[in-house]
Amino acid sequence: MAIHKVLVVDDSKTELVFLSDLLQKCGMQVRTAENAEEAFRSLAQEKPDLILMDVVMPGQNGFQLTRAISRDPLYADVPIIMCTSKNQETDRVWGLRQGARDYITKPVDPAELQAKIAALG
Repeated sequence: MAIHKVLVVDDSKTELVFLSDLLQKCGMQVRTAENAEEAFRSLAQEKPDLILMDVVMPGQNGFQLTRAISRDPLYADVPIIMCTSKNQETDRVWGLRQGARDYITKPVDPAELQAKIAALG
């Protein structure tokens, strides 16, 4: 499955701009959400091919949101890559247990992110 449409969920405007620019340069369409509510609204409007998910956000955190999305039959097939500053192995394991397909830590290395996205395709 080729990745064309990506939803980036992060409460940091800086991170949203950085990731959006990076993905758009790779020819992808990017939509963004700053919290769980926006993410679900965006999912309902158009199902993405991939979700990049921050962990530390106000309200529902990225682990909880990943679990909710990966258990929803409508969206369970959408791969999620956790994209977070939480760099402990326990965080990575927990993220994967919630349904994430992969885990990358900030600051994001563009080549590493592109390789992880390519591996899903």
